[in-house]
Amino acid sequence: MNNLKQLRHFFLLPTLLFCHTVSADFSFWNLRKGVTEISREVYDLHMLIFYICCVIGVIVFGAMIVSMILHRKSLGAKPASFHESTKLEIAWTIIPIVILIGMAVPATSTLRDMYEPGEPDLDVEVRGYQWKWQYTYLNDDPSKEIQFMSALRTPQDEIQNRAGKGEHYLLDVDNPLVVPVNKRIRFLITSNDVIHSFWVPDFAVKKDAIPGFVHESWAIVEEPGIYRGQCAELCGKDHGFMPIVVHAMEQEDYDKWVLEKQDEAAKVFEIVGKSWSTAELIEKGEEVYARNCVACHQTNGQGIPPAFPSLVGQGIPVGPIADHIDILLYGRAGTAMQAFGQQLNAAEIAAVVNYTRNAWGNNMQDSVQPKEINVMMASQ
Repeated sequence: MNNLKQLRHFFLLPTLLFCHTVSADFSFWNLRKGVTEISREVYDLHMLIFYICCVIGVIVFGAMIVSMILHRKSLGAKPASFHESTKLEIAWTIIPIVILIGMAVPATSTLRDMYEPGEPDLDVEVRGYQWKWQYTYLNDDPSKEIQFMSALRTPQDEIQNRAGKGEHYLLDVDNPLVVPVNKRIRFLITSNDVIHSFWVPDFAVKKDAIPGFVHESWAIVEEPGIYRGQCAELCGKDHGFMPIVVHAMEQEDYDKWVLEKQDEAAKVFEIVGKSWSTAELIEKGEEVYARNCVACHQTNGQGIPPAFPSLVGQGIPVGPIADHIDILLYGRAGTAMQAFGQQLNAAEIAAVVNYTRNAWGNNMQDSVQPKEINVMMASQ
């Protein structure tokens, strides 16, 4: 392994020396170096192969241009005549082999580093949904696990061009993934519905999230900061609205965040058990609807028939409330309606049921409490 790394450095050295002379103004157009050792190795490999291709292009096209200009027929040039040149055949066999070896050695070393197994300091399950991410911080003690959804934060007014675009348009979320710096983070990547792809360029992490499979990747983030990525697999109507935001913190700040999340989880148990007024449920439900339902059913509830039916005066919101709760908890097989029982807590389910049954003129005048939803979820 050490010999392979030494060879990689031998092949990369000329490229790295040349790269440092390139103006930083062009970095915007280039691959990002990132904030992990692997991401820098990928960048160096990219630059090595890029400049090898540039040299080949200059030699090949230079020879063609020189031949066309200096040896054209109008100058009386006569083509050479030769047949089965052994030296030429040896040259065009050996030179490509040397070039391929020059690419293969550092590429093999980088790939081995990317797939190198190691003992993680933190395991995070990344689960893709249409169209958001769920993060679960795995722990030997299930009561200390942290789990939350991360959805697009960009307001609908910006998306619908009713307001100016923000600084991080379509690249901001309500709940970012938080990790400590200088720790080995193992990402266990899967999906709950269709194929997604978890991609964070600054970490050189890009893995497909496939239902029924768990793919593994890892990163050691060396610098605190906020790093953004996106789903890189066409996964449906709102594929472009599925960003990834990772907040890397110093260990002390990360420990504080963990305590805050654990306190939030404790508060969820409290709010599920209390009795809510209808007004409180509707207010909370509007917030939940905007975060989870508006992509398919639209702000005005009209949907995009036939795939995403209207909720105004028809269908589930004006039918039996038990059916309404059931479809939210368990979804409908063969349709675009996914199950939200593992994505939302009982208070959020109850709130969005009350909101959709009383919004847009539905006025069903019925209600359900979070503790009733909690009983239904616990019985399954």
